[in-house]
Amino acid sequence: MARPRFLKLPPHQQQAILQAALEEFAAHGFHDASLNRVIEAAGISKGSMYYYFDGKEDLYAYVAQTEFAGLFEQVGPPPDFDAGDAETFWSALEDYYRQLLQALAASPQLAAMLRGWSAAAKNPAFQEVQGELEQASVPWIEQALAAGQRVGAIRDDLPASLLITVALGMGEAMDLWLMSQPVDPESLPAHVHGLIDMMRGAFAPRRPVH
Repeated sequence: MARPRFLKLPPHQQQAILQAALEEFAAHGFHDASLNRVIEAAGISKGSMYYYFDGKEDLYAYVAQTEFAGLFEQVGPPPDFDAGDAETFWSALEDYYRQLLQALAASPQLAAMLRGWSAAAKNPAFQEVQGELEQASVPWIEQALAAGQRVGAIRDDLPASLLITVALGMGEAMDLWLMSQPVDPESLPAHVHGLIDMMRGAFAPRRPVH
């Protein structure tokens, strides 16, 4: 992730580096992106870049994290998943995920950059950073699962850690599939509905066996 020296830069200098990196990753993907081109576009020295980031993996992850934070801020906080029954829970979850993906579709540079996520994920240095990003989402998933259990939408016969792992896996699979191709806003609602329907099948409370 970013080194402390980067975080001490004036905001406009930080933004110049991050925008140059976003444009480079969007245009060339992770593997073919050039730090030298980012350095030139941002107007900084090569030595300075390595004061700010350990390498391309850290820069890529930080840009993704920053852009994701902007998406979540744009969409707003998650809904109150406790407000209603199981149907209301799944409907609210589907609506929120759809809004996030629609915001992503409206950010073509970020969408193009994220198509290189699976390629970056094969890099050992990036895998550690990716793990940190995933762990940052765990508290939100824990809260959503707990709310779903309270309203009868989520099964409670399995350990919460297992449910979280499955939720992360399904969400990551869907995200990677969407990132591997151009984002089509018209087809997003159907794709999101399909994912939520699969999640309902995996997480629904078990019916009694007669």
